[in-house]
Amino acid sequence: MNVLILFNREPYDSTDVTWNGLRLAGKLADGGHAVRLFLMNDAVDLARDACRPPEGYDQDLGKMLKELIARGTAVKVCGTCMARCGIHKNHPYFEGAEKSTMQALADWVVESDKVISF
Repeated sequence: MNVLILFNREPYDSTDVTWNGLRLAGKLADGGHAVRLFLMNDAVDLARDACRPPEGYDQDLGKMLKELIARGTAVKVCGTCMARCGIHKNHPYFEGAEKSTMQALADWVVESDKVISF
């Protein structure tokens, strides 16, 4: 099954939303499903090394994303959002997070069996 997960929220927003989305992505990949991630809005910070866990938060979301990329999970980042969103504007993105477009997202939506948004 092809699963697309959209991330929209700032990674460390005082909730576990992004963490739970990454955990789900990992479990789907463990189950042999093709998982693709698209980062939009303030979620673009997830793919920047400048984004670090706040004091007292016990999960490194960037590390989790890098581990998914290393396992073959495709990650695209909205190019428009790269310039407009996130608190770490102008910081570089790490390898494996590909600058992308709304058209690429539309294509992924059409090709996916399931689309989930966090």
